[in-house]
Amino acid sequence: MQAPNFRLDGKVALVTGSSKGLGKAMAFALGAAGAKVAFNYANGKDWAEKTFAEYEAAGYKGGLFRASVIDEAEVARLNAEIAAKLGPVDILVLNATPAQPLKPIEQYDWEFYQSMLDFFVKSPYLLARATLPHMKAQRWGRIINITSEVFNRGLAPFSAYVAAKGAQVGWSRSMANELAPFNITVNMIAPGWIPVERHENDPEHEKEAYRRLIPMGRWGVPSDCGGACVFLASDAAGFITGQDIHVNGGMTVV
Repeated sequence: MQAPNFRLDGKVALVTGSSKGLGKAMAFALGAAGAKVAFNYANGKDWAEKTFAEYEAAGYKGGLFRASVIDEAEVARLNAEIAAKLGPVDILVLNATPAQPLKPIEQYDWEFYQSMLDFFVKSPYLLARATLPHMKAQRWGRIINITSEVFNRGLAPFSAYVAAKGAQVGWSRSMANELAPFNITVNMIAPGWIPVERHENDPEHEKEAYRRLIPMGRWGVPSDCGGACVFLASDAAGFITGQDIHVNGGMTVV
């Protein structure tokens, strides 16, 4: 029996919001597996360039591309620039995210709710629409949506983010059915609270309270999501679609 194929040689992967955090870890993991990775950022040029320099120093292949993934014209430009430099996108990892403050519903306004929907519904729609013609033509593709455990846990006070993540899950499940005849899989990775750069100033008592709830008794690390991403992108996961893989040490076991 042949061993499962986890290599991604010859594939082009786009990871949105990949200059830091979980996006960076997934981009590096895909590069280590042989993919040419398009790093994407909207702000923080210096940080993005530092991250990509580190990636290239590791001997991986790819490119760095600036674009807002919630802007239709910029998404079209991003897709064209990646195709010209690296080749058309085979693997799409939808990771870009805005700030996520926890607030009672009375303290949100619709503009903030809309910003959540822009990142977690509009952006996946725009990016999928741009990259799917190539995936359909070659009858192979991977779309990986980074969701969150908060939808399953109904976390509060977090209604705007949780609602948008729920919509993201629904979109992914519908797209999985729509694209299955084209041999394109659509799956999700739902991380728990994995401390990265943006959590540096979070209160220690809140972090410790969460850590005590994790059945595995340890924090997750970004590479945990990197491994899941490579698996779902690989031929080893070719018959898996519409699934939400929770990377959280058992926090959502029911």
